[in-house]
Amino acid sequence: MSKRILYVEDNFHNKRLVRKILTAKGYTVLEAEDGHTGVELAMSEMPDLILMDINIPGLDGIEATRMIKSFRETADIPVIALTANAMRGDRERFLAAGCDNYLPKPISTSDLLSVVKSYLGE
Repeated sequence: MSKRILYVEDNFHNKRLVRKILTAKGYTVLEAEDGHTGVELAMSEMPDLILMDINIPGLDGIEATRMIKSFRETADIPVIALTANAMRGDRERFLAAGCDNYLPKPISTSDLLSVVKSYLGE
């Protein structure tokens, strides 16, 4: 059974790119366009990994991550922040919110696959 990755992202082009990269490597990609839907899918689908955009509508990625990490059932699911926010202190802010790692946009295919594989034990 392929590993399931939840990608919380509102940008069509980013979703298409990440989906293409991950499905080509055999992963199943679940998608949510906002933080509330991301939290709901995390709870109902229990993915192996979550890729979380920070700047999403409604509940932003930081708050969505905090919620996901606050539930016993989903607390251990790794959350990787994917965001264009690359200002000084952003990485620390994302990690403090519960993200397990951070990748800046634009996304490097090799960096994305390397981080995904490391968190999925591959």
